[in-house]
Amino acid sequence: MPKITFMGAGSTVFAKNVLGDVMLTPALRGSHIALYDIDLQRLKDSENMLNNINANYGGHAVIKAYTDRKEALRGADYVVNAIQVGGYEPCTVIDFEVPKKYGLRQTIGDTLGIGGIFRALRTIPVLQDFARDMEEVCPDAWFLNYTNPMAILTGFMLRATPIKTVGLCHSVQVCARQLLEGVGMPTDNVQWKIAGINHMAWLLEITRDGEDLYPEIKRRSKEQGPPAWDRVRHEIMHRFGYYVTESSEHNAEYMPYFIKSQYPELIEKYNIPLDEYPRRCVAQIKAWEKMRDDLVNNKDITHQRTEEYASYIIEAMETNKPFKIGGNVLNNGLITNLPKEACVEVPCLVDASGVSPCYVGELPPQLAALNMTNINVQLLTIEAALTRKKEHIYHAALLDPHTSSELTIDQIVALCDDLIEAHGDWLPKFN
Repeated sequence: MPKITFMGAGSTVFAKNVLGDVMLTPALRGSHIALYDIDLQRLKDSENMLNNINANYGGHAVIKAYTDRKEALRGADYVVNAIQVGGYEPCTVIDFEVPKKYGLRQTIGDTLGIGGIFRALRTIPVLQDFARDMEEVCPDAWFLNYTNPMAILTGFMLRATPIKTVGLCHSVQVCARQLLEGVGMPTDNVQWKIAGINHMAWLLEITRDGEDLYPEIKRRSKEQGPPAWDRVRHEIMHRFGYYVTESSEHNAEYMPYFIKSQYPELIEKYNIPLDEYPRRCVAQIKAWEKMRDDLVNNKDITHQRTEEYASYIIEAMETNKPFKIGGNVLNNGLITNLPKEACVEVPCLVDASGVSPCYVGELPPQLAALNMTNINVQLLTIEAALTRKKEHIYHAALLDPHTSSELTIDQIVALCDDLIEAHGDWLPKFN
């Protein structure tokens, strides 16, 4: 049976979802599950929780926690990555508080924007270390990346390391359902197609029994108004023609139209939750002790298989029964009007041969143009990580849609310098 190593296993809830799914998959019974985290208490918590789940579902899995990273990886067939370098404190706080001094506000700050750039720059060196270890002790393993910024990190792994990597997100699976539920339409029997880049992939088709549902979706959205939590995405849909996969709070900061200091009324109009990610972090930290009892110390804990792709990917590779995912892979001509070196999110077939991305062709030109505004930042952040040249950090930030719509060139460069200084040893040295 396969060995599955979970990096960042102290993410207890996510570990429950992914590894609980594995334990509930008949074809994966008896899997060896290796847990690794630098937070030893959270590592122990996850180990206890997973042992309880395992005991309640037949005790088939072999679960072991490791404090030695290389030993956790040794002989792995699959490596699930869910790390957060720098945590909420100090690094997420830095990502939000330093830009605020310049009047630059964010919502999530983990994928694009100034927060996404610096999260990538402090995470990439850790992924390089993982890749070196994997080359030595599990060179044929698949690296299933769940960590944001997805496109930057996955693109880096695929371009700068020999490790077989696919990036996995949660938004593709629920996109069509969220749109239909938001306008009060049934979700059964729906066919859909999604392609683009992570967090800005596009619902290119949505049909039922061959009928295009977009006209009715747009009519309802216009007449009754979008759900309060999804105003940004509906605005994008009406202006650019297609619905986007990731949430409104995320997309509000991927474009230059919604968070503007000179137009504060837009925040209320589009219901944009500024500082949302720090707020979530604080709430999760406060709630952890109660959640900890429910998860870690609950001998009767149960689990139902989720929509997370990881267990389905492993099952498909182990059994050679094909499964379709939305995966993040290098473009290499899959979307013909985006750069070949971009990391794109496209339909992929998974079987014993691995992950086989599907050809998409051209995106509608306005969608490719929007994607390019984000790809520019992603590619230049990777360039900064590869070359360790500070000028490319400036380039990434100067081309970021939200940052460049709010600040001057001099302000952006000064902000980058302040963020480099504030991060200290969390970043490698840049020249």
